[in-house]
Amino acid sequence: MIGTMIRMGAALAALVQDQPPRAEPAAPPAACAPARAAAAADALFSVPFRVVDGRIYVSAMVNGTGPHNFAVDTGASGMGRADAALVRDLGLSVTGSGQSSDGVTTASVDTVRLASVELGGLVRRDIDVITRDYASRMSADAAFAGILGRAFFEDGLLIIDYPARRLTFTRALSLGSDDPGVLRYERAFRVPVRIGDTVVQGNLDTGANVAFVLPKPLFDRIDGGTVTAAGEGRLTNGSISTGRAVMKGPFRIGAATLSDIEVRVSDRFPELLVGAYALQHFTLLIDQRSSRVALCPA
Repeated sequence: MIGTMIRMGAALAALVQDQPPRAEPAAPPAACAPARAAAAADALFSVPFRVVDGRIYVSAMVNGTGPHNFAVDTGASGMGRADAALVRDLGLSVTGSGQSSDGVTTASVDTVRLASVELGGLVRRDIDVITRDYASRMSADAAFAGILGRAFFEDGLLIIDYPARRLTFTRALSLGSDDPGVLRYERAFRVPVRIGDTVVQGNLDTGANVAFVLPKPLFDRIDGGTVTAAGEGRLTNGSISTGRAVMKGPFRIGAATLSDIEVRVSDRFPELLVGAYALQHFTLLIDQRSSRVALCPA
């Protein structure tokens, strides 16, 4: 069952697209071996994906119907989300309720039960998901029928190969604890991020169409530079005022290094967010069985 506090993914998915940062080349560490071996492994699926405004989209079957357009969002807790239009089309009834937090504001939400969601050879049955009207807030090309959340991929290794636009899931491979470049997390998916000489926890969120969002106190502490107004950033349950700045960095996340980055700055956002426009230069590996992730240079 869904818990009483449910964090929505794509926390900053409606912020204006930032200029892409510059990725510095680096030799792939041992942690990246599973990404190279995935094609030969006994993968449950390896499917292409498309990207719209940073977000990953795949085709999934729901209750034996489809294919339907689903977003893959590492910022979304639970199995996933269902758009109100999909719920109507499938003739589903509300089965429960819960609370949704975007990190700033909490809102009440309805839940429905999906008999099955299938992506390639991976099938989840009888799952409870949040339902909301997502599509009306999005452009036609960015609209989706639902979201695949973290728990959908919790029992294997998820490989998001941004450069190749391919999503792979396997239980035959794993991230080793001793491999250089592997990052351990306690809360999904908060990992150490080094900004210059400062190390903080950053949330890896494939559903956010920004490079980085920095809380204003963190930005000031690392002397990030001049901030200019950037307007309102829309969250899942509301909006916040944001500023814009260009930071030389470098930002280092495991084996990944980024420099000359346009970031967003917010007085109200509570944590460092690492969004899709930072992650898109790399292959992201997530192994929830061992609470480990790795970012691999292209």
